[in-house]
Amino acid sequence: MAGVTSVLQGFAPTTGTRFPSPLLRDGARDCYGNVITLGLFLSPVPTFIKIWKRKAVEDFSPIPYLATFLNCALWVFYGMPFVHPNSLLIVTINGFGLVLEALYITMFFIYGTRRLRLKMLGILLAEIAFMAIVILVVILASHTYQDRTKIVGSLCVIFGTFMYGAPLSIMGLVIRTKSVEYMPFYLSLASFLNGIDWTIYGFIHFDIFVVLPNGLGALLGLAQLVLYACYYKTTPKKGESNGELELPTTMSTS
Repeated sequence: MAGVTSVLQGFAPTTGTRFPSPLLRDGARDCYGNVITLGLFLSPVPTFIKIWKRKAVEDFSPIPYLATFLNCALWVFYGMPFVHPNSLLIVTINGFGLVLEALYITMFFIYGTRRLRLKMLGILLAEIAFMAIVILVVILASHTYQDRTKIVGSLCVIFGTFMYGAPLSIMGLVIRTKSVEYMPFYLSLASFLNGIDWTIYGFIHFDIFVVLPNGLGALLGLAQLVLYACYYKTTPKKGESNGELELPTTMSTS
């Protein structure tokens, strides 16, 4: 009888209108979150199509992608059952982001200069060493879910905040030049929606480590959209630009 009652709770008894059960609502929200974050992870694709066509990375920087690679790796580890149980959504979307960032970094290795490759290799090895240390410390020194969640979650907040803070220099450029030429609208919109979505997810699951970086990301995304609205009309109408904002991608996943 309890099972029947729980099923009937997914419907409106007075009007006869059917509403989704909480499980279906959660599933729909999670799918929506995955779509938004997927869009953010895929937003650099036009940049890499240009790199592929020109067979050169030119002045594009690999740093945002290296930073996002580390951030995704931390969030995947955060969502592991032995660190923070019941975080499958965080693991899957950031795992996909980790693969995409690895592909982006590979493009830089293929088309970058020898000096750039050596610099990237050094950073990448440092990130791998850092992740190895984090994993060892968490597994060997922390013996409860609470301790592991605090350690890894704190690192996710720190690196997520760094990533979301990346557009600040671009925002300053927009104000100085009164032009949004280097701040693409769809990238800013995706950042804002992604931050909002994962902030809501964090509140629903009472996860402060998801709320903090993504809440900040939502605010910065909103600030970019406001700037875009203010300076769009004063932006010179030119042909295709030689550069574009390389905004790092995250869950946030968070």
